[in-house]
Amino acid sequence: MTFQRFVAQHPALYAIISLVTLWLVVSAMVSYISGWFALSELYRTRAPFSGAKWRWQSGYMRWLTHYNSVLTLGATQESLYLAVMPLFRFMHPPLLVPWNEIRARRSKVWFFEYVTLTIGRELAIPLRIRAKLAGRLRDAAGGRWPIEET
Repeated sequence: MTFQRFVAQHPALYAIISLVTLWLVVSAMVSYISGWFALSELYRTRAPFSGAKWRWQSGYMRWLTHYNSVLTLGATQESLYLAVMPLFRFMHPPLLVPWNEIRARRSKVWFFEYVTLTIGRELAIPLRIRAKLAGRLRDAAGGRWPIEET
């Protein structure tokens, strides 16, 4: 059976396969562009996270890649937890990053205060989050929160 005949006989199936393929390709591209994929090679976790978590969060990563209300961030005194909601998880495995691998810097954009967490000493992948969320993470991290740069 030729490809054209398959498409003609199964247009709905072809459309579904095309959309799923596009979804996976875009997700993979976002993972590479944002730096998530590079971080996953060092900090991927398969263990369930048991610390404090905040779902439906937003953040900007490398080259202004925006994760809008799809992030789950968590913290313990040992590490920062990052995950993407399951629908967007292709090429975005959950991450668990020790605090000693993170730097923090405050900034202001327009009227909003942000904290940029630079993840990985060698990789230096930025994650810019709202200051309010950073405050929650800092509280959960206790004394392990990185000293904030100015």
